[in-house]
Amino acid sequence: MNKESKIFENLTFQKEVLVRCDLKNREFTDCVFKKCDFSGSDFAGSVFSDCVFEECNLSNIKAANCGFQDVRFRNSKLLGTEFSTINPLLLKWEFKGCNISLCNFGDLDIRKSRFAECEIKDTDFVRSNLSGCIFSDSDLKGSRFQESNLEKADFTESVNYYIDPTINRLKGARFSQPEVVALLSGFGIEIM
Repeated sequence: MNKESKIFENLTFQKEVLVRCDLKNREFTDCVFKKCDFSGSDFAGSVFSDCVFEECNLSNIKAANCGFQDVRFRNSKLLGTEFSTINPLLLKWEFKGCNISLCNFGDLDIRKSRFAECEIKDTDFVRSNLSGCIFSDSDLKGSRFQESNLEKADFTESVNYYIDPTINRLKGARFSQPEVVALLSGFGIEIM
């Protein structure tokens, strides 16, 4: 990747190692990133449209005012990223088979986002609009849902979540057994 260029269209990047690079204010359209390492890089102000990240490392990226418009993440690692500062305009993304740990999605409107078959550990979803989101078949150990809209969200086959129904909106949300019992853990009752 030419780090001096500002606009990238219809390109495939394979095995690029751009650790802690300044990649601010770039535009990526219809690009595919395969097995690239962007850990610690600064994507502030950049926009990704119709892009795919496959088996990439995006840990600790800086994403302030970064736009994700119809972006798909597949089997990628996103650790320690502050997504709460991204650009919400035209935000549309999906994650499948990703490790999304120690991240912050707080205060975002990410309704109808898809987090399927992911490991989402110790991640914050505080005051987020997650209505219609799909968290199916994901491990949510240690993740926080607080004052969030989870209406019509799908948690089927997900494990290790703790969601307090008294401080989150859950109307129409889907859960599967036996994990659904976790919704009662905040009430201090015993289920036999």
